[in-house]
Amino acid sequence: MQKDITIYDIAKQLQLSPATVSRALNDHPAINHNTKAIITSKALELGYRSNMFASNLRRQRTNTIGVIVPRLDSAFMSTVLSGMEKVANEGNYNLIISQSLESIRKEVANAKTMFDSRVDGLLVSLASDTENLDHFSTFFKKGIPLILFDRVMTQNYCTSIVIDNLKAGYDATNHLIEQGCRRIMHVSGSLKRNVYADRLKGYRLALLDHGLPGGRELERANNLTRQDGLDIAEYIKSMPNPPDGLFIASDFCAVTCMGALKQSGFSIPNDLAVVGFNDDPVSLVIDPGLTTIHYPGQEMGEIAAQSLINHLTGLLRLSTTNTILLNYELIVRGSSQRYS
Repeated sequence: MQKDITIYDIAKQLQLSPATVSRALNDHPAINHNTKAIITSKALELGYRSNMFASNLRRQRTNTIGVIVPRLDSAFMSTVLSGMEKVANEGNYNLIISQSLESIRKEVANAKTMFDSRVDGLLVSLASDTENLDHFSTFFKKGIPLILFDRVMTQNYCTSIVIDNLKAGYDATNHLIEQGCRRIMHVSGSLKRNVYADRLKGYRLALLDHGLPGGRELERANNLTRQDGLDIAEYIKSMPNPPDGLFIASDFCAVTCMGALKQSGFSIPNDLAVVGFNDDPVSLVIDPGLTTIHYPGQEMGEIAAQSLINHLTGLLRLSTTNTILLNYELIVRGSSQRYS
């Protein structure tokens, strides 16, 4: 293997001092333009690579932000990451992105990798079975900023960025009630996570405010996968008194369930009005189009990354108890619209 080219190799070939070469490669104003051009050209010719790791160790800064998400194959999470990438690029930061695959064990391993990689800060959306933040204690002790987004947890160490999931759950359910639904089912994800627990609370509160029935028969919790959507459809078909309204906390699961119910002869929205959540692209390809809650993923990613970068550059001091609340929107489409 050929050894790495160093500034000493360049200096020897050009008969210059290593200090001059180093300054030129770092665009120091004390080195004139012609000398910089000669040194840069020779460095390119020899295949010189700057040692960013050593440089970062000296500066105590890597200009790298770590991101841990539950899954990368989520349309919502893709829009969040797109927002983060946009802001990070504009701020000359790099992202290291990993997924926990909804596993606390993987999330713990990811956190250690990020810490060992000396990221300047961390952006995290928690796995479905995470119960505490102990695995981020090394970040808290070192004063490395951490921002939780979307899936967060009550804590005293970092900023959280969310929407009002309770109110969104209420609005989704209330819309079904306004469309004449009187027996409404709700399908949620892991109730350990704030997003699903709060949407369930909103659903229950809407039923309570309108004096409508609820209970175990009308509440299901699963992983919101394609198979879970098919299973919910089978469950509804088996019910002696099926619901006339359905609020599922995921567009992907809702669309799968809708398709299976339509194949079984259900008319949507006449027999069963359906509302999803996230405003994923899949909500537009089903017929009728899926009513959903627009979750501002791009904005969430941009705000999370910008808040962290502003903190790192001294423009903003993150409060460890601060919660940033973003707006959402109910998007009404044909799957629930019985009345205009």
